[in-house]
Amino acid sequence: MNNNSKSDVYAQAGVDITAGYKAVELMKKHISRTRNEGSIDDVGGFGGCFDLSCIAGMEHPVSVSGTDGCGTKVKLAILMDKHDTIGIDAVAMCVNDIICVGAKPLFFLDYIACGKNYPEKIAEIVSGVAEGCVQSGCALIGGETAEHPGLMPTEDYDLAGFAVGVVDKPKMIDNSKMSVGDIVIALSSSGVHSNGFSLVRKVFDVENSDIKSPVPELGGKSIGETLLTPTKIYVKPVLALLQEVKVKGISHITGGGFYENIPRSIPDGLCAKIDRKSVKILPIFDLLAKTGNICERDMFNTFNMGVGMSIVVAKEDAEKSLDILKANGEDAYIIGEIVESDNKIEIC
Repeated sequence: MNNNSKSDVYAQAGVDITAGYKAVELMKKHISRTRNEGSIDDVGGFGGCFDLSCIAGMEHPVSVSGTDGCGTKVKLAILMDKHDTIGIDAVAMCVNDIICVGAKPLFFLDYIACGKNYPEKIAEIVSGVAEGCVQSGCALIGGETAEHPGLMPTEDYDLAGFAVGVVDKPKMIDNSKMSVGDIVIALSSSGVHSNGFSLVRKVFDVENSDIKSPVPELGGKSIGETLLTPTKIYVKPVLALLQEVKVKGISHITGGGFYENIPRSIPDGLCAKIDRKSVKILPIFDLLAKTGNICERDMFNTFNMGVGMSIVVAKEDAEKSLDILKANGEDAYIIGEIVESDNKIEIC
């Protein structure tokens, strides 16, 4: 008779069940911070539950969902051995997308795949996820940590997430109302955010070079520290704006930069004419362009260049919009206007 327990046998195959239990216990204190009006129970069940009575009063509630990961930015977190902010990125990439529809995030679930479950590291990752949920006002109602021995190196992991929000259908962002003369407002980014890191890693050769020493061009911060700056979450400032101003279009500037993302909110026949000189380009992008010998168009076609989100409002609402966004902590400024053209975007 074999007296080995199931967990012992599984551990011999490379999966430590007890480590999974410990990780869940360590992360509970972080998850509790994210409880909101729809939270029902603690994590640990087979399904994450959320009370939808919190959306009562809407004329026509529409659910809006988004899923994303942090891309190869995770490699920077591993190289820097700093894991408490990458979770903010995972949340940001999802909730910043659904706010573009005008939806308020309700809840979030995460998925962590790792070569080996180190409970303290997993809890550290989840602490960042929880912080992102707090910043966006959504509840962390569940998730999964999967140990993949033989598939991933023991120190490696990947992180992805899934968010669900809700919006009253009459209040959904409708770009059909956009017209010539409308104003394009920029919301400053915190850095590279979570896109373009395959190119970033190649340009700076992050796995073979010193990314921890201070760099004068970055204000004395290191390349690693600068690149790990978490993606800014725009949910609360944008929700505040939506309560008082009729917003005609919102774009989350992610992979593909200006040229791919801004046109997604522009209707046919119109164009966002961006004043290049008005864009507040962050030092990290200047350093990237210089080090990698990357032309300006390719930079604007890959990175956010210092603008994490663009918002289109009527000209008469521009100053009010700027005041609201600034009152909610955003560095908001005008970068262009809507003109008649089939190009959808021009940077000049």
